[in-house]
Amino acid sequence: MILNKQGFDLWADGYDQTVQLSEENNQYPFAGYKVILNKIFNEVMEVPASTVLDIGFGTGVLTAKLYEHGHAINGLDFSSNMIAIAKEKMPQANLIEWDLTKGLPPALLQQSYDAIVSTYALHHFTDEQKITYITQLLQQLTPTGKILIGDVAFETRAQLEQCCQDSKGYWDDDEFYFVHEELKASLQDICQLIFYPLSHCGGVFVIKAITR
Repeated sequence: MILNKQGFDLWADGYDQTVQLSEENNQYPFAGYKVILNKIFNEVMEVPASTVLDIGFGTGVLTAKLYEHGHAINGLDFSSNMIAIAKEKMPQANLIEWDLTKGLPPALLQQSYDAIVSTYALHHFTDEQKITYITQLLQQLTPTGKILIGDVAFETRAQLEQCCQDSKGYWDDDEFYFVHEELKASLQDICQLIFYPLSHCGGVFVIKAITR
């Protein structure tokens, strides 16, 4: 799936169904999808009525649930069709159409967040871009805030290569997947990073700023 706005706009109506098929068959890329979203949901729910920023919220599968539980939702996505679907679920949420590769829009830099979440969006960024982005997001957290990333992710590069071999024919060469040991090595001086592998090709990162 090439990252382009039109592609995601055309895919918006069938997106949730596509995810469901991949998950039910325990296949790359969405194996473990519900468990991954559930883990993030439970992490956010630890702080009642928290301020949440969702990066690449899509059709709002995760954030709509948080919205229903009284969290203040801010979100970025570049697909106007997906935003329209999400807005119906979350009429009071602050949802912005925005190119994720441009960092955060100025309006969102004015506040701090108890949770910054992103599910299946940042694999379009190169590894270098991910490091830069996460570094910027750390500045936007409240003192006890955390970044929660659920995505196609692996503990080691060897596991990624194995999944690539096992998924030949439908592996996406245009995407850059998270490798925990590499990400941790790059960020260990500025944050605490824990990885929860929740399927053979996915998991959740819980990232907190190091308190000095």
